[in-house]
Amino acid sequence: MTGERCADGCVRRDDTPTATAPPVRRWVLVELPGAWGPDPLRRTAEGVAITAVAGSAGARVLFIRRPGRTAAGKRRRWAFADSTPGQERILWSEFDDPAELADVRLDEGVPSDRPVYLVCTHGKHDLCCAVRGRPVAAALAAARPEDTWECSHVGGDRFAANLLVLPHGLYYGRLDGKTAVAVAEAHERGLVLGPVSRGRSSIPAPAQAAEHFARGRLGEDRLDRLSLVSVDQVERHRWQVRFTGPDVVVDVKAGFHRADGPLTCAGSTPGTAREFELVSMSDGAGSDANR
Repeated sequence: MTGERCADGCVRRDDTPTATAPPVRRWVLVELPGAWGPDPLRRTAEGVAITAVAGSAGARVLFIRRPGRTAAGKRRRWAFADSTPGQERILWSEFDDPAELADVRLDEGVPSDRPVYLVCTHGKHDLCCAVRGRPVAAALAAARPEDTWECSHVGGDRFAANLLVLPHGLYYGRLDGKTAVAVAEAHERGLVLGPVSRGRSSIPAPAQAAEHFARGRLGEDRLDRLSLVSVDQVERHRWQVRFTGPDVVVDVKAGFHRADGPLTCAGSTPGTAREFELVSMSDGAGSDANR
């Protein structure tokens, strides 16, 4: 399949997006209008200035801009988001000079109860993110203009268009404009749109998979249900995951398969993908939860 883009290969193979959200609990968003190079964190004044501050908090930096590359105002925005379950929050601030970012306090911003929708359009990192992401960002911005931003690389290029919903750290993939708007509508009703969910970045991949399977078996799409209690590794590639609300124990195992092509557009050799499968699910007392 020489020349095939990674997202096209993902669709052709029908790769599952389940449990592919990278593990991140804290985020720093920095408005950076205009074109982004492959590595804006190291190659821009804004990136250099914010690196130490974000690193000290264990936060991942994402650059943001309004869809359509609209010019920023005189003062630009930055934000700190915490996706820790039960502690989700986002605080917004402004800056004039990139040098100011080196001295900011992450808790100094103004709290917001509005969700933030970030669509990856970082084409210099992976072309699929631009080709598939920009139309999705435009569609979502038409429906949610104040809450929608384009963002730099979020991971999982083959699942483009990718959407990250903050502050909850919810990843969605393989979206088009219609499904992106549906995700936003569902989120604002307190619901998860399971078929396109990549998982919750604040919990480890085995727990993301277990949550996905539990929601499917229980018919549960409410965001505030299924709180993670524990993740216990019982074999090399097998985990027992416990949730409360409702109380369930989900046994999952991971398998690995060699794809027939690269998993990113920058790749030159076939990649290896991990997928999870459900082994069993029971209630907290050990009874089959499906009875």
